[in-house]
Amino acid sequence: MIDLGRLRALHAVASYGTVLAAGEALRCTPSAVSQQLTKLERETGSTLVEKDGRRLRLTEAGRILADHAERVLTSLQEAETALAAHRDTVTGRLTVSTFATACRALLPHALRKLTDAHPGLGISVLEVNPHEGVELLRRGHVDLAVLDDWPEVALRYPEGITKVTLGEDHADLIVPADHRLRGKATLEDARHERWIGVRAGDVCYEYLIRSLPGVIPDFQVGEFETQLTLIAAGLGVGLIPRLARAELPPGTRAVRVDPIPTRRVVLAWRDSAAARPAIRAAEQALREAWKINRERQELLVR
Repeated sequence: MIDLGRLRALHAVASYGTVLAAGEALRCTPSAVSQQLTKLERETGSTLVEKDGRRLRLTEAGRILADHAERVLTSLQEAETALAAHRDTVTGRLTVSTFATACRALLPHALRKLTDAHPGLGISVLEVNPHEGVELLRRGHVDLAVLDDWPEVALRYPEGITKVTLGEDHADLIVPADHRLRGKATLEDARHERWIGVRAGDVCYEYLIRSLPGVIPDFQVGEFETQLTLIAAGLGVGLIPRLARAELPPGTRAVRVDPIPTRRVVLAWRDSAAARPAIRAAEQALREAWKINRERQELLVR
């Protein structure tokens, strides 16, 4: 009988391409992954992987077994979910992927709520961009994904994924305090400004360059807080979602954009995990965190 742990190692290598990345996903050392693969090859009497530079390439036998491994692991999760639903207890481990803004604005409250109410639940968090979050969910490496989805960018959700909208988040044009634009403006009114944005590949970056074709931010930074600091220094303007900020720093102010840029904040999980009590509990905790954050935002924008 093929060992389940060795199938997990093969599935991880098939998903990530390197022993190092597979080890990180499985929370074990690269040498442990290599040992599992060696034992699996001995167990099956087949060569399953070959070196391809710094990566590993699956042989034909490896691809066949990896495909079966994915189905076996999915069936196992469905069985675990069914048992958990039968017990109706929030236990086990829940791995959550989230984009950075939600990690700061929503997860502290939601995770505290979950850990206080369900001490038998272990929680892991992975901060990634939404495209990565969807892929990790598809591969089965996370249980719940918190995603931001701009209609103009439109994430692609694979089959077998359930998604629900947590709420809508609006963005404002943030400018230096002495800037010429005031009150309301269109994005086109700011086309020729020096733009401060997030890095290429981020969905907020994709939204900006699709809304203003030809505009490329002069400054591309990793955090909205850094954008605000640069704007306060008078170095440019930026489009920043309200979820990403508390009070604006001195030297900046918000200009309402017409039409207002809007993104959906989405929760997603695999259909096979829909009945799992931990998923339902996490959704409830995140909805509560969203409500609290929304109330705070309403006070700030009045």
